[in-house]
Amino acid sequence: MRTSVERGGSSVKPPPRVRGPIPQQPALQLIYDTAPIGLAVLSPDCRYLQINQRLTDLCGISVEDHLGRTVRDCVPGLADAVEDIVRSIMRTGDPVTGIEVAGQRADQAEERFWVTYWHPLRNAAGDIVGINVAAEEVTERKRAEAALHASEQALRIARDAAEAALRHMQETQNFLIESEKLAALGRLVAGVAHEINNPVGTSLTVASSLERKISLIAAELAQDRLKRSTLKEFFEISRAASSQLVANLHQAAEMIQSFKQVATDRSYANQRIFDLGELTEQVIKSLRPGLSEKNVTLRVDCQPGLAMNSYPGPYGQVLTNLFLNAVTHAFVDGKGGVVDIGVRASGKNNVEIAFSDDGCGMDLDVRRKAFDPFFTTRRDRGCTGLGLHIVHTVVTNCLGGRINLDSEPDEGTTIRIILPRVAPAAD
Repeated sequence: MRTSVERGGSSVKPPPRVRGPIPQQPALQLIYDTAPIGLAVLSPDCRYLQINQRLTDLCGISVEDHLGRTVRDCVPGLADAVEDIVRSIMRTGDPVTGIEVAGQRADQAEERFWVTYWHPLRNAAGDIVGINVAAEEVTERKRAEAALHASEQALRIARDAAEAALRHMQETQNFLIESEKLAALGRLVAGVAHEINNPVGTSLTVASSLERKISLIAAELAQDRLKRSTLKEFFEISRAASSQLVANLHQAAEMIQSFKQVATDRSYANQRIFDLGELTEQVIKSLRPGLSEKNVTLRVDCQPGLAMNSYPGPYGQVLTNLFLNAVTHAFVDGKGGVVDIGVRASGKNNVEIAFSDDGCGMDLDVRRKAFDPFFTTRRDRGCTGLGLHIVHTVVTNCLGGRINLDSEPDEGTTIRIILPRVAPAAD
């Protein structure tokens, strides 16, 4: 049997040995044998004078095989610690209580735990003639405490993750409010709340429910009323709740990544000098494959020699988003058309990019909301309503420009972008 204990002591000369079991009255013997805790009497030289069946579970040896034998014979792994405790009691006459013992019997796979109490046994003259030992098994309590600790830790992690998701959402909203790039910030807040509320709200509900369940389990444990069936049910509930928390928080994290892209800031590190016409042609090359399938013709007219000191990556993102938006919304039901991109100088310090299509166009209501976040006329096709909003954010924040949209129903759409040749320095 593998065992461990918590205690130490020093050696003293033991008194005369007492051998053989201590006689008891039949009624007392019955109580002794049927007690719910382990009981034993040790002689000063650590021999078993008395032991009940409950305590024999500690090592798996029968009552008869204990009597008259030493602790070192029966439980060698505990012998040193037991002898130290006995010597301490013989020397001081004081009881020793609350000693925790952990062990694993050879015929059992699971580790078990006991709390032991040691009191001197005195004769009529007051001499110590033995040691009374009581051992209370606390295996279920130890397991419950470990389970509670693990559940509380998982709950803290889940709640921290949910709160972090809410903080990220609030940071995104605050940035959009501070930038004042749209008048419809109220709809942005509603859109963000709509996208995030479900997974975060579900996570907080599950976490709160799990917290209440932990409190109930802790109360039952404190009153020694915790049942194995209740503990098993708690483990099953905890596993299900943890899985649900992980799934919902992953969903919230993916949405937050999308919102970070929506709130594109000005911290781009790749500002450099480039030719706007050449860069536009390079971006368009990546968009031309697949145009035949869409039945869309793409025409580009770039004025040469337009030197820019700006951010090529965000500019390419603007062109890509505009093109994908036109293909998705301007040419519905497979109807083809033409997309024109014109790039030319606008005064000494600016350039103008005109992006137009001859598609279905927009009515007044759609035109007013075109740059609003989460507004789309094709939500049934999986659109999120973020494409033109990202364009507006990048143009006005990162590239330091301005954007204007003209459109009428059945007359196509034209988006004009004015950019400074030298972009504002990144904050």
